[in-house]
Amino acid sequence: MDPILIGFLAYLILLMIKGSLTFRYNKTIADFVLAGRRLGPWLVSFSERASGESAWLLIGLPGLALASGFNAIWPAIGCVAGILFSWTFISQRLRTQTEKHGALTLPDLFENRFSDKTHLLRMVSTMIIIFFFTIYVSAQFLAAGKVLNTIFGITQLEGMLIGAFIIIIYTIMGGFFAVAWTDLLQGTIMVFTLVLLPIVGLIELGGIDKLSFALKNIDPGLLLVGGGKEGFPLIASILGGLGIGLGYMGQPHLVTRFMAIKDPRKLRQGTLIAICWALLAFWGAVFVGIIGLGLFGDIFADQEQIMPYMTKALVPAGLAGILISGAIAAMMSTADSQLLVSTSAVSRDVYQQMMKKDAPEKRLVLISRVATLIIGLIAFLLALSAQSLVYWLVLYAWAGLGASFGPALLTTLWWKKVTKWGVFSGMVVGTVTVLIWYNVPALKNSLYELIPSFFLSLFSIIIVSLLTRKSNSKLMHR
Repeated sequence: MDPILIGFLAYLILLMIKGSLTFRYNKTIADFVLAGRRLGPWLVSFSERASGESAWLLIGLPGLALASGFNAIWPAIGCVAGILFSWTFISQRLRTQTEKHGALTLPDLFENRFSDKTHLLRMVSTMIIIFFFTIYVSAQFLAAGKVLNTIFGITQLEGMLIGAFIIIIYTIMGGFFAVAWTDLLQGTIMVFTLVLLPIVGLIELGGIDKLSFALKNIDPGLLLVGGGKEGFPLIASILGGLGIGLGYMGQPHLVTRFMAIKDPRKLRQGTLIAICWALLAFWGAVFVGIIGLGLFGDIFADQEQIMPYMTKALVPAGLAGILISGAIAAMMSTADSQLLVSTSAVSRDVYQQMMKKDAPEKRLVLISRVATLIIGLIAFLLALSAQSLVYWLVLYAWAGLGASFGPALLTTLWWKKVTKWGVFSGMVVGTVTVLIWYNVPALKNSLYELIPSFFLSLFSIIIVSLLTRKSNSKLMHR
């Protein structure tokens, strides 16, 4: 049997075993969606990083670097800065505030923090989560099809079916416990892959000088961090790359990790672990694409197949099976986390909090598992019709979540004057701006939609909060 296939199958079997072992730990809805707030700093850090860097990191970013050379460094810098900001300014306050307000989800926090008896904030935030996460999960299924097609020669559809089946099943079985423990394994494989592959590729190529010579022969602009662009296109390219970092504080599947740690004081240790992981992984992802271009040239009909192609070409078959599992791990670690947040929005935020507060815990866990299956199937159907590259499909969903929740969460945790109506307006403005900007070609081609959407959302929160706060004060005075 093919050694790559053996390594891949061993990895998948390990995931299924982990899912079945953690099945018995999910006795309550808090266990299923937050692991009962019992995780340590290493587990939380690796889970947050593995969940944060999906197929976008191992498939999308190397593909961008293959196409644009050192210009791909800007998204890497923006992401590392965003990770540092989120861990520094969001993690500890979010952990403390969610426990104080008895919140298991972001919609929980918004409703309880502002004493919203109308459920308006819960309904809006839940709809945003389900909409954008369904798109996000579909991107991971699409990436699974690409990787398995390249490695094993099966059709992209068959690869998508395999990836979707594994992700949905072990998420249904294990809940947050399974997701967190598999994230530890997946995060380790991912960073190992992204550190090892560029080193092997550079040795094969013959060193930095040979890489520089090869890129110069293809296009001298590949050696420039500006990509040979000038004027506004250069500024927009740099801002677009750096702006990706704005999205980290607004991703529900990432900030949920902060809520799951047992001791909030351990989040400082977690910050150091997460940043070290990010520096290694993003450096590696960019250089996989750049070194792959130097080795093979621009021979790919689909630029996002560079990572699995490079692995198969350069690494011994047994080790290649492990590294390919790293690409699959990137998809699974994100997709399972997003499925979990989406299903908690259904079971916790809709069913329990708005329909049946006294629902038995076993029924809530069952509803969570059924919702996981349904949302997973919808995401799979969406992936079948997707025309975009994984890179852009992920960035669209990333922008939607980042602009909707980033400013809302930041002001909720740090600004005492923020009001319910301010947060509501920020979510709506962020979402609508992303939808309009992405679907108007002139706007989409000028600047990444997250940047204008994030700041318009933030300004909306500030302005509306100040206006509604004054109105409330006048009413009280009268």
